[in-house]
Amino acid sequence: MKTPLRLATALAAVFLLTSCSAPVADTTADSTSAPTEQVEEVEEAPEPVDLTGEWKQTNSGAEDSFQSATITGQTIEVFWNSPDMQAIYWAGNVEIPADGSTSFAWDSVNDTTKTDNALMASSDDTKTFTYADGELSYELTALGTTMTVRLAKQ
Repeated sequence: MKTPLRLATALAAVFLLTSCSAPVADTTADSTSAPTEQVEEVEEAPEPVDLTGEWKQTNSGAEDSFQSATITGQTIEVFWNSPDMQAIYWAGNVEIPADGSTSFAWDSVNDTTKTDNALMASSDDTKTFTYADGELSYELTALGTTMTVRLAKQ
């Protein structure tokens, strides 16, 4: 009877020792494998479109009579141009999305300090400008006719 009791005691001791010990390190791993690295890609925010500069109408139908625009910072001024004259048509704000969009529209608010006393200026409170594919466009109504004016950066 001593043998079964010794066997049971030995098994109990082995069981207790293995259940309380730390896990055994895996020594079968390939020593040449590199540790797994998690690389987090940081996506750079695209730069906002730069509309600053001089713009000229591309669909005027006449070489010497056209509209032009000057954008400086957050302002736009649009002019009627002919050989002997330049008159303001619009003065307002520019809103460029910070997300780098390459196609967008904004409602420019009329700067009436520049347009109220100008005979050929628009009397609209706001004007919607659209930028897409390198072109700036807006609706113009004069003498009962509405057209889309298209401008290209010079």
